Amino acid sequence: MQASVSRSPRRWLIGLLILLLVALLAWWLWPAASAHKEQTGRMGKNGRPGFGGSTEAVPVRVEPVRVGDFPLYYKALGTVTANNTVNVRSRVAGELVKIHFKEGQTVKAGDLLAEIDPRSYRIALQQAEGTLAQNQAQLKNAQVDVARYKGLYAEDSIAKQTLDTAVAQVAQFQGLVQTNQAAVSDARLNLEFTQIRAPINGRVGLRQLDLGNLVAANDTTALVVITQTEPISVAFTLPETELTTVLERYRSGAALPVEAWDRSDSKLQSSGVLGSLDNQIDTTTGTLKFKGRFENKDQALFPNQFVNVRLLADTLKNVVMAPAAAIQFGNDGTFAYVVNADNKVSVRKLKVGASDGQNSVILEGLAAGDRLVLEGTDRLREGTAVDVVEDSSQVPTTPGQHLQGQDSKGSIEAGTPGKAGA
Repeated sequence: MQASVSRSPRRWLIGLLILLLVALLAWWLWPAASAHKEQTGRMGKNGRPGFGGSTEAVPVRVEPVRVGDFPLYYKALGTVTANNTVNVRSRVAGELVKIHFKEGQTVKAGDLLAEIDPRSYRIALQQAEGTLAQNQAQLKNAQVDVARYKGLYAEDSIAKQTLDTAVAQVAQFQGLVQTNQAAVSDARLNLEFTQIRAPINGRVGLRQLDLGNLVAANDTTALVVITQTEPISVAFTLPETELTTVLERYRSGAALPVEAWDRSDSKLQSSGVLGSLDNQIDTTTGTLKFKGRFENKDQALFPNQFVNVRLLADTLKNVVMAPAAAIQFGNDGTFAYVVNADNKVSVRKLKVGASDGQNSVILEGLAAGDRLVLEGTDRLREGTAVDVVEDSSQVPTTPGQHLQGQDSKGSIEAGTPGKAGA
């Protein structure tokens, strides 16, 4: 018990000494840290100045505001769909004896694809034709009897009932001959069905039945699938908030261009026009379905392929455009840093319209020729002096250069508010 009491004051004493040493060390190092901070704040271009602690000009890169035409694109995900898809099946039963197509081949309507063993169907046709000939002979004989009975009845040599029976027999044989003619036509049609032909123009897929297989009429397994690829369609959807501009142009009869880009959105696959639209909005997603029509002469689009769709809804004429990289977002809204003639920046509040990721339409706040800061904005405040290290407005433009500085791939993401109204 005494040992425990004696150790407690010793621990307190050691702890107190450690605290004193830490306090002395902090007091000793404090002037050095303050001096280093003051020296760093006065470094200028050779060091990193603090916010508001340096009077050196901030190096920036600027680009001017331009006026020109702005293509208003809407962007969506699309699926390539064939206008017609046919599962080719046999309409008669029999053995598959010949195949006349290659997998992946392009065929035309009426081209011979395969043949079913026709022998049994030829025999059936011959039987039907024989029955028809037999009944036609009986009909002819009955007609001769009617003519003979009419003469005898006129001479009052036979009863009226005998003539009526002969007339009824002629009618009976006439009906029988018509039935036989239908049987002949049916047998001839079945014989034609032994030759399986392409019902549409398109591309055949992989063969699903081989030679020697017994094929049933309207079998569940198709011989091959044909898809029409010229022309072809791309189905996509747009949100109901962006329908105003598209529907106005479509109903006016304008041909709205549609572009299909690959999944990486880097290569243009094909160009077409808006072909049709659905008659109702999907209430679960708030979108309307559209279909673009593509000639697809180069076979660049395949059915069920996923593509990025860009629909040119309109072209805004003579609008003010600014680089999207120069537009800033803060607590007070959208703004940009404008470099004045005295190389000092001022903050301009903006009202922004449509954007394609590279350029944005400016509705209010800027005019053509204003120089906007693209890089170095994190160190700028109202009235900050800047050093322009690169100014694209000073670069001479060639006659073929695009005035707006836009890329033809510019597009507006579907669902972005305010784009159609711009």
